[in-house]
Amino acid sequence: MLPSDVCGMNCFWEAAFRYNFMKNQPAERMHLAVVACGERLEETVTMLRSAIIFSVKPLQFHIFAEEQLHSRFRVTLDGFPYQGKHNYTLYPITFPTESATEWKKLFKPCASQRLFLPLILRDVDSLLYVDTDILFLRPVDDIWSFLKKFNSTQIAAMAPEHEEPRIGWYNRFARHPYYGKTGINSGVMLMNMTRIRRKYFKNDMTTARLQWEEILMPLLKKYKLNITWGDQDLLNIIFFHNPESLFVFPCQWNYRPDHCIYGSNCKEAEEEGIFILHGNRGVYHDDKQPTFRAIYEAIKNYSFGKDLVRSLLQPLELELQRTMHTYCGRIYEVFIKQLTKSIGDVGIRRSKGS
Repeated sequence: MLPSDVCGMNCFWEAAFRYNFMKNQPAERMHLAVVACGERLEETVTMLRSAIIFSVKPLQFHIFAEEQLHSRFRVTLDGFPYQGKHNYTLYPITFPTESATEWKKLFKPCASQRLFLPLILRDVDSLLYVDTDILFLRPVDDIWSFLKKFNSTQIAAMAPEHEEPRIGWYNRFARHPYYGKTGINSGVMLMNMTRIRRKYFKNDMTTARLQWEEILMPLLKKYKLNITWGDQDLLNIIFFHNPESLFVFPCQWNYRPDHCIYGSNCKEAEEEGIFILHGNRGVYHDDKQPTFRAIYEAIKNYSFGKDLVRSLLQPLELELQRTMHTYCGRIYEVFIKQLTKSIGDVGIRRSKGS
C-alpha cells in the first residue's frame, strides 16, 4: 500500500470520512483551514481556540496534518466546549501523486498543501486559510464578511508583505515577479474557491490561460531555483499576472513582527488595533518579541467559560506592560485595543447572532 501522501484521492477521502467529527449542522458555517506538521500541534490548537473564543457564526475547521498527529488532535479538540456549534474534519497531507516529493520539499514540509485546497475541498465554496501561528483578536465573522466585498473579478484576499518598502523583502531581493510594490503574505488567505476553480489564469509560460490545477506544476518547474518562500512566492507570481483577481487586506488583518520591530509602520493598527496577529519567525516560542509571546500564552492558557476580562484581558495587560523595553512593547496598547473591544462585544453579538 502506498503512503497516504502519495496514494491519491481514494486514501484522502477515506481518511477524511474516517476522521470526520460532527456535533451539529447549522445552516450557515464559516470554513477555516490550517496545515499542521512537525511540532505545530500546540500552535494550531491555540489558533483554533482564538477563533472559537470570539466568533459568532458556526465554524467548520479543516485540519490537514501528518497522520501521527491525528489522534492528539482528536483528544484535544473533542475536549473543547463546542456546545453543538463548531465541527472539525481531519485530513492527511495529500499532494498529486506524480509530484508529491517535489511539493513536500518546497520551503517547509507540508507548507505547499494550501495550494491544493481548492482541488481537494471541491464541495467548499469559500474558505479562510491561516498559518498555524495565527491568533484571532476579532471574530472570524469579520474577515469572512470581506467575501461580500469582492468585486466580480476578485477570487482571493491577502495582506501586503510589507508596508514600508525600505525594509521590504520582495522589492529588494526577489528573483521572480511579485504582486504590487512589496508582495503579499499568504499566512492569512481568504478564498472564493468556486471562482478559483473556474478561472483561467494569465501566465508567463504560455499564451493560453491555465486553470488552477494546470498552472501549479509548470510554475514550480519554471521558478523553483528562484523562489525562497515556497508557495507564497508562487502565489505572488500568479497574482502579479492577475492583479485584478486579488482583494488586498489592510495590514491589521495580518500583523507581524515586521510591523513594529523597526518602529510602528501599520497605521491601520495604530488607529483601530490589531485584528489578526501573525507570530511568524517563531516569536511565540522565544524571548525576542515578548509582546507576541504574551498574547500567545494568554490565549493558550485561557480556560473556556471563565470571565474574559478577569481571566484573559487584565492579566495580559499587566504582562504586556513588562515588554515596554522593546519596540513592539512600546505600543502594547495597539495589541489589546481590538481585543478589548472584541471581549466587550462578544456577548452582545452572539445574542444577536451577527
